[in-house]
Amino acid sequence: MKDSLIAGIHYRHTFVVSKAKTVPAIYPESPDFLIMPEVFATGFLVGFLEWACILAIKPHLDWPHEQTVGTHIKVSHLAATPPGMTVTADVVLLAVEGRKLIFSVEAHDGVDLISSGMHERHIINKEKFDAKTQAKLSAGLSQ
Repeated sequence: MKDSLIAGIHYRHTFVVSKAKTVPAIYPESPDFLIMPEVFATGFLVGFLEWACILAIKPHLDWPHEQTVGTHIKVSHLAATPPGMTVTADVVLLAVEGRKLIFSVEAHDGVDLISSGMHERHIINKEKFDAKTQAKLSAGLSQ
């Protein structure tokens, strides 16, 4: 991580919601999801907030050797957003505690505040992380 990775980094990210990011698309294998409203799915909203946090800190890491993984998220989903609307995430890095990064996150769809909360990410060494997950897969497959 670079010396520039400090609290106070702010990033704004926008995205146009497509039908592919609505509730029926989150688990197309589930008949229950397929009949739900076509609005921005909470699962995709979480991913969008994570994406904004990644973009906020990417210039401050030894990318792609250093990356981050999400470890905790506590957010609201306050309003429905139909496809075609643009959502905007505003994220602020509140604290750097060793390899743990703490963000405040918020999203708006131009009409309503749709989300607010906190998100934590941890800095990883991608090569070491991939080796650990491969070892876990191998151990799980041999059982």
